[in-house]
Amino acid sequence: MAQFGIIGHKGRMGRAIIDAIEEAGHEFCVGVDLGGDPAPLLGQCDVVVDFSSPEALEQNLRSAKLAGIPILIGTTGLEEKHFVLLSAASETIPVLQTGNTSLGVTLLAHLVREASAKLGAEWDIEILEMHHRMKVDAPSGTAKLLGEAAADARGIDLPDNMESGRHGQTGERREGAIGFATLRGGTVAGEHSVIFAGKEERLTLSHTAEDRSIFARGAVRGAEWLIGKAPGRYSMNDVLGLG
Repeated sequence: MAQFGIIGHKGRMGRAIIDAIEEAGHEFCVGVDLGGDPAPLLGQCDVVVDFSSPEALEQNLRSAKLAGIPILIGTTGLEEKHFVLLSAASETIPVLQTGNTSLGVTLLAHLVREASAKLGAEWDIEILEMHHRMKVDAPSGTAKLLGEAAADARGIDLPDNMESGRHGQTGERREGAIGFATLRGGTVAGEHSVIFAGKEERLTLSHTAEDRSIFARGAVRGAEWLIGKAPGRYSMNDVLGLG
């Protein structure tokens, strides 16, 4: 039985993770509100799960390093400066960062990578995602994760080949572009589809999240796996043994 700390434990995701921790037979030992300093508390824990905000990431990583415990980062909306911080922290502690903790989405990204590599650049790639009306970042972290998987498989850089927010006279589609479309409304937990459009045929790989509890269970699974690992950067692929 492991002791779990949660940063952002009073949010919707934090509450779901507490339930998943107990469901998995572990204990929720420490909760930290946004803006609080986790450092004095995290020493009681075996692992910490962070679903707070990008602005809090630097402090949270510093606190995990001081406590000498692994940290799983599920916060979305991260920028390049945050990934620099993650890499620096991973030299001291195990760090698992992901845009989506769902085991199904992890496998979907693996399949997208395989399809992107096998089908080749003549197949156009479009990524469609929909979330609830309260989600503030777009495209979603999961959509970007899927786009990165597709881009990596083709040896291209996603930021240089990403197309989103098409409107008006857009001109002919750029060869090699990866398109993103974002929908927001209702209470949708998360829907993602990756469309490979070839000549006279299409392949669609998709995932539907019916409840946020799937992300909580995946986060607990990932945090369990992270305990006892050597310092380094890890992903949900490592948790499922996908390399």
